[in-house]
Formats: sequence, C-alpha cells, structure tokens
Amino acid sequence: MFKFVMICAIFGMAVALSPGHVSSRGEDVHAEVKSEHSDVRADGFDSDLLVSNSIQQAASGDEHGNIHGSFSWVSPEGEHVEIKYVADEHGYQPSGAVLPTPPPIPVEIARALAWLEAHPQHQEPSHHH
Repeated sequence: MFKFVMICAIFGMAVALSPGHVSSRGEDVHAEVKSEHSDVRADGFDSDLLVSNSIQQAASGDEHGNIHGSFSWVSPEGEHVEIKYVADEHGYQPSGAVLPTPPPIPVEIARALAWLEAHPQHQEPSHHH
C-alpha cells in the first residue's frame, strides 16, 4: 500500500510538472521547482515541494502506510485552494473548502433514524418443523 501511494504521488507530481503539461494558466507551463525535499527512511518519509506558480505539496508517512499531507494551488480566479488528507486503513480522506459536501439530513429523517436506533427490532426465533 505504502509503495503504491508513493508511486501515485510521484507520478502525479511528474505529470503536473512535465514541460508538456497544459493548464488553464499559461505561466504553469514555465513553472519551476523552487524547493523540494524528500526524506525516505525505514520508518516512513517526509516530503515537500514548492513550485514557482504557488503549487505546494507536503506529506509524511509511517512504516504502516499511513500518510498525512496537503497540497495547494491558486485557481485561475485567484483563489487559494488547499486540500488536506489522511490515507490510512480507512482509505483516502480528503478535506477542504472546495470539496463538495452532502446536504444535511432532513430533520424528519434524522428523527426517524434516532427512533429506530432507540427501538431496535428483536428477531423472533424461527421454528422450522
């Protein structure tokens, strides 16, 4: 799992930074890496990247494949966009203001779910003859 996630992360950064990559902002084609740091150890890793077009990435992981990280960029509209994430035994869990969120559960449904939880149905043992 750990190796797969690292390979995906490296591939994604390589594609995003490749010279032929075309984005909605013309200067992205000429973006340069301002700083990059990687420390891969037996017990995990730490990495960070800063690109001249305001793209940033940081991640750290442990020997169990658990990863905490973030990446950010400036949208074509000038908005700073940041995604934070955790990748662990529960899967990939991103968070950020730009991610869609489900609508709230209607009060009536929430009330019905609470009632069902407070009044569990007991299964009658079936009698087979």
